[in-house]
Amino acid sequence: MTSRLLMAYGARDRRAGAAVRGGDDVRGSTRATPILDHDDPLVRAIAGRVVSEATPLEALRAAHRIVARDVRPVYSVEDRRRVSRTLRLGRGSCSQRMAALEAVARAVRVRTRVRGLLVDGAFWYPRFPRLKPFVPAQVLLAWPEFRIDGAWLPIGELFTGPAAGRHYANDGGETLFDAVARTGIDWDGGSPAQVSTCAADGVSCDLSAQLVADLGHFDDRDTLFDRHGQTLCRTARTLTEPVLGRWTPATRTPA
Repeated sequence: MTSRLLMAYGARDRRAGAAVRGGDDVRGSTRATPILDHDDPLVRAIAGRVVSEATPLEALRAAHRIVARDVRPVYSVEDRRRVSRTLRLGRGSCSQRMAALEAVARAVRVRTRVRGLLVDGAFWYPRFPRLKPFVPAQVLLAWPEFRIDGAWLPIGELFTGPAAGRHYANDGGETLFDAVARTGIDWDGGSPAQVSTCAADGVSCDLSAQLVADLGHFDDRDTLFDRHGQTLCRTARTLTEPVLGRWTPATRTPA
């Protein structure tokens, strides 16, 4: 039981009629954007800490660890928040923390782009068992990709192999942003049973059964949100952000 009442008005129609750009047509960029404001001193400071790593991939992994440690996960619904604001607050949603990693990547001259994914709202039921009627029917996810050694590397493949014997269930304190550090996240696999497959002994976690639609690739998340809007309408974001923006996963009430 999901809800369409809180979703942006007309979002489904816009997304249904939009042309999908394939990966070969989207080059990404290292430029700053309103969201990925990598000229900010806080972003530059993280970039300065990781730029000396042996390879661009190691630099991104180091940046991921810094963001995971220093930016507390919360359920913020403002996907267009500037990365500098997220870093100053010291808290951010899964989407906002991914944006922070993208901004650092661009600051160290690694091109980034995003893939627009519409994910079934039921995927978030384990996090909100008593609020299922209010969970959006579809959640728009900006899934980052990084240009490494001449190829595009999705954030779900940023780290190689599982580092812990536990699957990803989208509950508790671990978010998708955190999970990629110990297991691959795959939106394309398609398990035979058409259910999410995240075996503890597997190399990657197959979430393809949760994918409602692939909106294609975009040069940056700003462009994705310009074209398809955010998950929640403005009124819903305004009313819920003061609570959800401080609510840390694995806790019953806002921090």
